[in-house]
Amino acid sequence: MTEDKLATLNWLVEAGADEAIAEAPLNRLLAKTQAAPIPVAVPRPTVPARAPAPPPAAGDAVAGALAAAASATTLAELQAALEAFDGCGLKRTAANTVFADGVAHAPVMLIGEAPGRDEDRVGKPFVGRAGQLLDKMLASIGLDRKTNAYITNVINWRPPDNRDPSPEEAAACLPFLRRHIELARPQVIILLGAVAARHVVGVSDGIMKLRGRWMDYRVGEDMVPLMPTLHPAYLLRQPAHKKLAWRDLQSVRNKIEALAGTRDAG
Repeated sequence: MTEDKLATLNWLVEAGADEAIAEAPLNRLLAKTQAAPIPVAVPRPTVPARAPAPPPAAGDAVAGALAAAASATTLAELQAALEAFDGCGLKRTAANTVFADGVAHAPVMLIGEAPGRDEDRVGKPFVGRAGQLLDKMLASIGLDRKTNAYITNVINWRPPDNRDPSPEEAAACLPFLRRHIELARPQVIILLGAVAARHVVGVSDGIMKLRGRWMDYRVGEDMVPLMPTLHPAYLLRQPAHKKLAWRDLQSVRNKIEALAGTRDAG
């Protein structure tokens, strides 16, 4: 009996049967066509890059500027507050914050419009051709930024292509300028150009109408004499008008001498 089973098994092997058959039938054709599922890589959810924060609204920027400027009790603190301030869009395109140059608490404070290319690069006001002319103008009446003059601008960052600052940009800078004047405590203020006159004293008349006219600017409880005159950059384009600027400078010199005489008499 055992020999018959072995003979049958040998016959099956020789016939090509190489595996046992289970009780349940297997459709081998179906097994060959059903391939294993291909794994699909599921992409990880990506977190979109955070967009840069939009500039603050004009009202928020001015409120922030007022608070930052009011918190400063010295010129150094004011400069630090200005450099930390992000409420003016011009800061995003400027290379440097242009604060001031000259002698702090000097008797004469000059206020220009905004930094140009050279000022933006160096980080100081009036260092280009207009600044060189301004130094000569000051020297003609005994003033020098190294000894008795202090210079700043209405706008502390260069507007692209030297365009005029927008009302919103100026509004964000003016609280710092007003605090700058309060902390510097000048005896005389000179405004250089129409933009400075418009934003500091709120007069929209042309500079040719304003120049040479003394005005008063309140600093605390005091009234400081203020003179608008022609911007040095304008005089480079219109050298014939230097004689008008010279008249204004003579008036400034007379005012300084008069104030000095009043203090001496007191």
